[in-house]
Amino acid sequence: MKNRKLLASLPVLSFVLVGCAQTSVSSHAPSSFSGSLEGGSSTDSSLSLSDMIGRNLTIKPGSYKKVVCIGAGALRLYSYVGDASLLSGVEDIDNDALSNRPKMFDGVARPYFIANKDVFEKLPSCGVGGPQAQAAESEKILSCSPDIVISEYEDVTKENALQQQLGVPVVTMKTGSKGVFDDSFAGSVTLLGKIFARESKAKILNDFVAKERSEISSKTASLTSGKTYICGLGNWGTTDYLMTAQNYEPFNVAHITNAVSDLAKDGGQKIEKEKFVALGSAIDTMIVDAAAVKNIKPEYKADTTIFDSCKAWTNGEVYLQMAYNAYYTNYELALANTWYNAKVVYPQAFADVDMTAKTNEITKAFLGKELASEIFSYPMSFGGYQKIKTASFFAS
Repeated sequence: MKNRKLLASLPVLSFVLVGCAQTSVSSHAPSSFSGSLEGGSSTDSSLSLSDMIGRNLTIKPGSYKKVVCIGAGALRLYSYVGDASLLSGVEDIDNDALSNRPKMFDGVARPYFIANKDVFEKLPSCGVGGPQAQAAESEKILSCSPDIVISEYEDVTKENALQQQLGVPVVTMKTGSKGVFDDSFAGSVTLLGKIFARESKAKILNDFVAKERSEISSKTASLTSGKTYICGLGNWGTTDYLMTAQNYEPFNVAHITNAVSDLAKDGGQKIEKEKFVALGSAIDTMIVDAAAVKNIKPEYKADTTIFDSCKAWTNGEVYLQMAYNAYYTNYELALANTWYNAKVVYPQAFADVDMTAKTNEITKAFLGKELASEIFSYPMSFGGYQKIKTASFFAS
């Protein structure tokens, strides 16, 4: 399996992403920048490199004192590696001191926000942020006087234009479809470590993820499972019990047999009700992402028979994992969910894994704080990882 090569590929990946760029597409960077943008050596402690969408940039590692992060997931990634005290602005969605701001994620745990909300609430606005405001607001960004911008807007032309307007490096992150297990996640972490002279911290985090992945995979490699259906994936506002994924990476890592395997494409998608009914008798275990509960409840109240065809439902083998998509992916929760998925499907092999302790271990590695109790206390966490009482959970 391709992903089993992650441990071996990390050193090479780091070199490709953060070393001097040799073959990347030109960024057409503004003339105010010094140093080579075409790769090779640079002077005055500058370094030429490529960002995650192939734009060549010249940066000065460790020199940045005012940082702004824009777009879904950028601030989260920065929080894993960078120093929150260097932030000079924050999107409104991440500042709960504001009354007029996007609030669709306020009930769901976002660990980077929990860990840093005291810092975020003191910062000026660099834009609205949120899924309904996905555009860089250059005037607000300029008002924060950044000397570097970390962005999740994966559009070369727009990033180059924004960089020209701001006159400072705009570095684009990207994490890929496999989330915390994607090579691009490791690459983005490594790139941030290089930019902010925190290479050791970045390596420690990448090594931690690789070790966790390897441990889960090795514990399950010789085991066989029944079929498991994952649901509640995808966009926060629309996801429900029909939103699932083929070739779901946490299942691949934990050697869990996916109940969904004959769709036309991989990745998160909504299946038809008829498809769910047809799959029902083969579903041994059902895992519901907490993001879907608010939408499943009214569906269930309108029709309490929607799960009657599902063997896992009738057998009481339905479980709740933490919402890991909220203003893009909560990567630490995606990793914790993988442990929980494995524990649910292979209870004997993971009997020694306590999910509160494991969640604390993971958030400490990512964010320097043990956050399990706060994560589980959010309304949309419903108390944390648990077996769902099928007779009452969605009826309440």
